[in-house]
Amino acid sequence: MAILDTGIDTDHPDLAGNVYKSGDKPSNGKDDDKNGYVDDTYGLNAINGKGSGQDDNGHGTHVSGIVAGRGNNDVGVTGTCWSSKLLAVKFMNSKGKGSTSAAIAGIQYAVKQGFKIINCSFGSSSKSSSLHDAVDYAQDHNTLLVVAAGNDSENIDKHPLYPASYTDSNILAVAASTSDDTLADFSNFGATGVDVAAPGDSIYSTYLGGGYRILSGTSMAAPYVAGVAGCCASRSRMPPTATCATRSATRSTSRPP
Repeated sequence: MAILDTGIDTDHPDLAGNVYKSGDKPSNGKDDDKNGYVDDTYGLNAINGKGSGQDDNGHGTHVSGIVAGRGNNDVGVTGTCWSSKLLAVKFMNSKGKGSTSAAIAGIQYAVKQGFKIINCSFGSSSKSSSLHDAVDYAQDHNTLLVVAAGNDSENIDKHPLYPASYTDSNILAVAASTSDDTLADFSNFGATGVDVAAPGDSIYSTYLGGGYRILSGTSMAAPYVAGVAGCCASRSRMPPTATCATRSATRSTSRPP
């Protein structure tokens, strides 16, 4: 599972065992594993194009715990797909801001490393043909993007948000629900633009410094669905080429509103 976000706290006790580690030696300025990236020991800092995807904001770490906080370890939280490996792909800085070019580089990196599900808890009202090309690149490599629908209380059928509003078959757009199983008041929605909803209101998960925090947003809902998609793919032993089948299974097993 690739987490395209602010990075991951790779030392967090509830995540460390699940963070993917490459063959690169850390901080030696070399591409030890010959994958085309320097010092990407624990994922990639796509802002710089080199170095690990260490989190300095907290958002990506929170998202990661929802997907794959380790289970049966008597610590913190348990993710929806808690045995999955997490690829840290940092494209947003310490203030939670990121560029389209860094997002594109992050998607390309995750695909090249062979990860078939990418969680994308971000969005922009600006439509980018270059970002769309990256989504198409992921689709060509049978990679599913699970995407947050946004937190503007708007119908994205009328007010698109990207990448959620791209119509590619490898996009799974996620709204946020409450503990009462209703749409969260902040969540975007859309009869055609949103595929499913998942819990996104007051979610307790991992945070920086080995800690935990409660956050709300479709950013929290998307990783629940990414984890479910991962479980669907692994339990049904779907081949790596079955991206559309994984998306379809995730949608078809959800409950209609």
